[in-house]
Amino acid sequence: MIKGLYFVTDSKLTKQGILNDVEQVLEAGCKFVQYREKNKSSREMFKEAKQLAELCKRKNALFIVNDRLDIALAVNADGVHLGQNDLPLGIARKILGKDKIIGTSNRSVKEAKESEKAGADYISIGPVFYTDTKKDAGLPLGLELLKQVRTITKLPIVGIGGVNEENLEKVLQAGVDSVAIISAIVSTETPGKSAERIIEKIRCFK
Repeated sequence: MIKGLYFVTDSKLTKQGILNDVEQVLEAGCKFVQYREKNKSSREMFKEAKQLAELCKRKNALFIVNDRLDIALAVNADGVHLGQNDLPLGIARKILGKDKIIGTSNRSVKEAKESEKAGADYISIGPVFYTDTKKDAGLPLGLELLKQVRTITKLPIVGIGGVNEENLEKVLQAGVDSVAIISAIVSTETPGKSAERIIEKIRCFK
């Protein structure tokens, strides 16, 4: 079950390096880490992802690679996260097998339904709010879409995009199982403490 804090790495926003960020959020109790990297070579990504996969394994946390099925396979990640323009989910499933996790990014009820039908293990919806983290994320979708998607699927829902400590409760109230947070953690001087506060707020809400 995907629930709680879903931490996504960002090599541009990090103040201390993504390895340090992941170490701290894992120590804080995070159990779900996604490696997202758009600006490095495949060799650099492999080396970094391998280190992260080992860190997550030691802390009994799930490790997901964004977009790159080849990197996910190479480091034996727990799964992959696919966007609407990435490899079709059905093909990814044939390659990864039934035991790996596959999540998808969605911007509408229609896309969420299609993801579920194709066999997704969880559905990401966003951006919920305005975000600078992902330049091509598009306009904010708001909380209402989260509520609508909650009514049509029993799959775990991850709310992403502009989520922070201040609006966290509103996102949880919309029916999500997990919140993906990036800048509200990595842009701080103490990512571990930021993660701790977020995890505690989620725990208290549930």
